[in-house]
Amino acid sequence: MKIKDRIALYFTLISTSLLFAVLCTVYFTFMKFLEADFFERLTDRTMVTAKLYLEADEISRDALNNVRHKYLQKLNGEVTRIYDNKNRATFIGDSAQYWTNSTIDEVRKKGRLKYTDGQRQVVGIYYKDNQGDFVILASADDQGSHNRLDKLLKIMIFIFILISLIVLLLSRWIAQNMLKPLQKFMQEVKQAGSQNMEFRVEEKHNKDEINLIAKSFNHLMEELEQAFILQKTFVANASHELRTPVTRIMMNAELALSKERDHTAYEKVIASMLEDAEKMEHIITGLLALAKMDLELINSQLIPIRLDHLLLKIQSDWKAQKNLDLKITYQNPIDPKPEILANAVLLQIALDNIISNAFKFSDNQQVSVVVEATENDFLIHITDNGTGIATEEQENIFKPFYTRAKDFGRQGEGMGLYIAQKIIDLLKGEITTTNLEKGGCTFTVRLTKL
Repeated sequence: MKIKDRIALYFTLISTSLLFAVLCTVYFTFMKFLEADFFERLTDRTMVTAKLYLEADEISRDALNNVRHKYLQKLNGEVTRIYDNKNRATFIGDSAQYWTNSTIDEVRKKGRLKYTDGQRQVVGIYYKDNQGDFVILASADDQGSHNRLDKLLKIMIFIFILISLIVLLLSRWIAQNMLKPLQKFMQEVKQAGSQNMEFRVEEKHNKDEINLIAKSFNHLMEELEQAFILQKTFVANASHELRTPVTRIMMNAELALSKERDHTAYEKVIASMLEDAEKMEHIITGLLALAKMDLELINSQLIPIRLDHLLLKIQSDWKAQKNLDLKITYQNPIDPKPEILANAVLLQIALDNIISNAFKFSDNQQVSVVVEATENDFLIHITDNGTGIATEEQENIFKPFYTRAKDFGRQGEGMGLYIAQKIIDLLKGEITTTNLEKGGCTFTVRLTKL
């Protein structure tokens, strides 16, 4: 069963159940009202009968009967009897003894009695008079009320069926209109595929469940797109970076085997091949680290962390592991609780990569970290004492495998700053570089306050 049909069915069941309960309440309330009203009418009949027969001493029985039939409207199947203290019918004849002695005695005992006998309603009163003690019983069939209730029941059944059909149709119409965005979403989802990973469904400004599904789908597409990009990047990087050393190894091997050489020549060839093999090992290690880092970036969970605590940990790690001087200062009074939303492990990797780059290109001289707090952000300025970065190279330093380390006689695979930028981008931050007039370079990391 489709969702719109289930919604329509559930809504109809709930609505018709409530309607059924209301109609039943109205029906039984009206029935009790008619029953009580007829009991009151019967009670009035007994009182009028008492006044006519028991207090009109000077009027004959026949004259009283004529007055009673003339001025009192006879009820359907009405029976009225008056019994004396010996339970004998008086004034009105009762050859069949319509009510039993037990009923008459119960009226005399309770004073008043009301009960239903089948479709007939019975009222009895105990009446004291100067002529004696009497029991007056009246009974009738409220056929008018039964007819009204039958008509009311038929009307209610008709209304119930009519309203149920209307509610069912309206609920289907409402459900169909409510689920139109979902149908549109389903049509848009069909357009997504491996050749169209940049596709995103339309997101509305409202906060209903369908819009939340659209946002979740778009988030999933972003992660899938990123995974595809990472896969292509890894393959491209691996094929590009490994091709050169492999080719050199093959060429050196073929050159060495082309003719016999002396011991020194073979050593030079083997040393060159070893150098290329080490370079390959560094490249493979870097590629695996990059792949692992990308996986952590995709699956990372962001939590509130203390920036000052993290910087203090980084400072102590550099001091303990390599005995390098990392100076941390705060440009203005920092918040009592400087928190950011981040992954502590990944953020430390990013900052460590930038700090490592600063130490590398300043011959392990002191690196200073200045923390500046603005209204909405924290700015982390990491400054080295190196030679700076040429303007034309600043756009390339964050690309994978781009490095200037060999120009300065240092080791490097060119992935540290690339990884740092990916992490900062994940944290919705920004990383920029600035050359200093006196020499050196400053990397500025902007992170949003929590």
